[in-house]
Amino acid sequence: MRLTPEQARSALADTEHVRASAAKLSATPWPNWFFLTLTLYTAALPLTYGGAVADSEWLLPGPAWMGILLGITAVYGALFAGAAKAWREKTGVALRLDVLPRRATVPLAIGLPALWVGAACAFRLTGWPGWLIAASFLGAAVSVGFHLAFVRLHRKSA
Repeated sequence: MRLTPEQARSALADTEHVRASAAKLSATPWPNWFFLTLTLYTAALPLTYGGAVADSEWLLPGPAWMGILLGITAVYGALFAGAAKAWREKTGVALRLDVLPRRATVPLAIGLPALWVGAACAFRLTGWPGWLIAASFLGAAVSVGFHLAFVRLHRKSA
């Protein structure tokens, strides 16, 4: 059975639509559940660092804060490995962060740890938990902004 020229054009347009949809899907940098996990982890770190380095017991004993810190880091590492595996199975491409411009990743790689440690040090010196809360909100906002920039960058390239 032969297709008419109009049917052939329609089939090609459908194929192109499927390709574009697949490109957009594969341009998403990681699953949404992992993005949410990363944002929560980024928001929780200043509070756990602050509790771990507090002069005296702050809400929990120091060893409990250290256990929480190690626990959430282990859970985050396992979820990252799961997200990378799911991404690789879904797209056939390894989950890579090195495709981002260095002008964005280097300040992030330096700024977030400085924010986390700086807020914990400021909390230890002043005893005011506002430092930790501000660092938590700022870290979450940076995580969301970085994710949105990453998605936009990948959509442009797809």
